[in-house]
Amino acid sequence: MVETNIARTSLDQFAAMARSVGGSDPEWLGNLRKRALDRFLELGFPTTRQEAWRFTNVAAIARTGFTIGSLESDFDLALLERGALEDAYRLVFVNGLVAPALSESALPAGLELASLAASRDDEDVRKHLGQHADWTESSFAALNTALVHDGAFLRLAAGTRLQKPVNLVFITTGNDGPIMANVRNLIVAGESSELHVVETYLTAGEAPNFTNVVTEVVVRRNATVEHASMQLESDQAFHVATIQAQQDRDSHYQSRSFSIGAALARYDINVTLAGEGSGCVLDGLYLARGRQHVDHHTLIDHATPHTDSQEFYKGVLDGTSHGVFDGKIMVRKDAQKTNSGQVNRNLLLSETAVIDTKPQLEIYADDVKCTHGSTIGQLDEQVLFYMRSRGIAVADARELMIYAFASEVVQRVKIPALRKQLSELLLRRLPLELAGGVSE
Repeated sequence: MVETNIARTSLDQFAAMARSVGGSDPEWLGNLRKRALDRFLELGFPTTRQEAWRFTNVAAIARTGFTIGSLESDFDLALLERGALEDAYRLVFVNGLVAPALSESALPAGLELASLAASRDDEDVRKHLGQHADWTESSFAALNTALVHDGAFLRLAAGTRLQKPVNLVFITTGNDGPIMANVRNLIVAGESSELHVVETYLTAGEAPNFTNVVTEVVVRRNATVEHASMQLESDQAFHVATIQAQQDRDSHYQSRSFSIGAALARYDINVTLAGEGSGCVLDGLYLARGRQHVDHHTLIDHATPHTDSQEFYKGVLDGTSHGVFDGKIMVRKDAQKTNSGQVNRNLLLSETAVIDTKPQLEIYADDVKCTHGSTIGQLDEQVLFYMRSRGIAVADARELMIYAFASEVVQRVKIPALRKQLSELLLRRLPLELAGGVSE
């Protein structure tokens, strides 16, 4: 078992911080913390001997002496303006703690957007926090639950349809050495509501910071939620994210995962279609260069009949980077009339980039339509030759082809401001960074 002192040290520091900002926890939260810590110490950090972590080594996280940061850490506010979404209701966190001065206070009727630390006595928080993301089987979700204090609590009233997206911005600073930011989010979309929410993760400084985030999403009957994650942390950072969406009857959930930064990034994105007529879309784009490592594990659980899901992930890898995609679609015994499709496509820009892809179907019903597949390839030399014959320089031709490949996922985003931000980010990254040094 990997050394677990990080859990004990971080818990002690986090408990001291919690007392300083809000007093003792309610009994139910204290009990949840204790059970989660006990479970984390039983599990320890995952190792490559475990199938789900076979390609992802987290020893560097376990052995780094992280500390808990504070709101007083300085950073350039230009980082916030560059990374945050335009024209959105914004809630900002610094080192895992809400920063009211940087957040939006004017909210429309029907939208509650608050710090989780200030919402511990809310009925929905007591009902849902720690009840959907399975911290009993996940070391990092257990660690997050043991340290739970702050994050976003977002609730949309029944029948409310927001005109603007919600942007949850998380900034981790590195001025005082390696910082651990423990983020817990709870999103509850009321019946027949419509919500577009973007989580944005940024790093100020170059220390090897660690962001451990768990987001639980409750999508009630006939509600629609588009939920995006933009991970733009530094190339020295570690990012581990668990997302669990729970869907009621006739609800629709769309997950958009964009992994750009971090030395090591791991995502566990799980959706339970618990109500008939519900449907989900899981889209993802990961860009990796140098020695970056990015790992996506997804699970779509068709628990009831007449449900639909579509999954579309793309990866672009350069240098000696390593990508992992492990996607499972489960169709339970009584989930007849399920319709599901899964695609993973990968573009390798160097001879040393690696992708391990494993699409899976686990079907226990007999009246279903399910497909899955994956592809791994390089830039098409014939297309490159055709473009060069039309007077396009080879570097420009490569960039156009990479952009076209990646932008297919971007164009599926329904939030205009996010779509624009992603398109601009792709254009900034492509010259020589992803495309690599190219000679005529």
